[in-house]
Amino acid sequence: MRKKNFLSSVITLIFIGALAAAGYIFFKDLDGPTITIRPDTDRVSPATVLTFTLQDPSGIRSLSVGVRKNNVVNPLYSKHFDQYLTERIIEVPLKNANLRDGAFELEIKATDASLAGFGQGNTRTELRPMRLDVQPPRISVKTLPPYVRRGGASVIKYTVDEEVVTSGVLVSGYFVPGYQQKDGSFICFFPYPYTMTAPQYKNAVEITATDIAGNTTRNRLTVMALERKFRSDNITISDDFLMAVQNKLGHLAGQAGSPLDCYLTINNDVRAANVEQLRTLSSDSVSGQLWSGSFQRLPRSAPRAGFGDHRFFSYQGRRVGESYHLGFDLASVRNADIPAANNGRVIFVGDMGIYGNLIVIDHGMGVMSLYSHCSEILTTKGAVVKKGDVIGKTGSTGLAFGDHLHFGMLVGGVEVTPLEWLDSKWVRDNIVDRLNNAQ
Repeated sequence: MRKKNFLSSVITLIFIGALAAAGYIFFKDLDGPTITIRPDTDRVSPATVLTFTLQDPSGIRSLSVGVRKNNVVNPLYSKHFDQYLTERIIEVPLKNANLRDGAFELEIKATDASLAGFGQGNTRTELRPMRLDVQPPRISVKTLPPYVRRGGASVIKYTVDEEVVTSGVLVSGYFVPGYQQKDGSFICFFPYPYTMTAPQYKNAVEITATDIAGNTTRNRLTVMALERKFRSDNITISDDFLMAVQNKLGHLAGQAGSPLDCYLTINNDVRAANVEQLRTLSSDSVSGQLWSGSFQRLPRSAPRAGFGDHRFFSYQGRRVGESYHLGFDLASVRNADIPAANNGRVIFVGDMGIYGNLIVIDHGMGVMSLYSHCSEILTTKGAVVKKGDVIGKTGSTGLAFGDHLHFGMLVGGVEVTPLEWLDSKWVRDNIVDRLNNAQ
């Protein structure tokens, strides 16, 4: 009798355990997948691609997306997945949705792979109010067409008739952002690359804006492009020079074998990588103007090389390379104090390839100054400096032989001639008066 009771109790416990396990399996997940949509806006255009991120611990079973208008749902996307991943990212373009301008609802249904609902899973349904916007933004330029010399820079002020996610100037496809000001207008400083002729440049400059729905405007921007001649030099490089470069900077050239290969790797590949590094720094610029007046040069210094100098290098009677010098080389006494050229915020300190020990100061709205070949750096990243503050000492680090300062100016991440920014008349005529006289 006792055995029967014991066996009965065991069977009852097993049954209860099985029910509990089944209940846990069936009811542990009672929520449908979480749904995140990008872009996170209620305004879209036919060019918009919606990105859905679905997450659920039980896996994602299916997704359907449709457009609800006048109580009718037109499907955009429907998929039952063979593999139940805990996260899925799905892109759904609107270009074939046949939407008309105006309001509609986006219906999203996502089902997980749980055993809830007797194996059907949990379904989350969301309705998102949307509006199709097919009108591109309208841009109004408030400044007169700028005169800009090759290798130099200019500025425009403009307004846009609606909220935008990006706006600025395209120079042969290279985007330079405009910065929104307190009054709602935008200011954009943009370069005239030293590599472009005047006819090429004036036909390659556009102003552009993209609204929050994804509609984009691109219009030709009228500029008065002027030529500027740059110096050209033929330089013969010696074995001693090549050995000096390899001994000093060979670690930058990877597996380069001969001293010549080492130098060419540094002059070509490392130089190009450094240019890209400088361009990425432009994204760290603040939207306000930090500088005041013209920029200050290294005191009591003599110029040793100018902006845009085109150098052709020959070795053993044959041309082996070339480069452009994109700054001013200024020589003073050894280890001379380097002053900040204007007010700003230090955004880079450290070693950067051919530049050696480098300091970059952001002056706002994409305008930056750089100080390279330093023997010492006497400032830190994030420091706020004033014009004349000592930030380092001259030296010969990087691809330099002889103590000097390589001083450069960047606009939108592109190096431009420092001569303009050192000239108080140019700053007044081309920046201050231009912006003050904007319509």
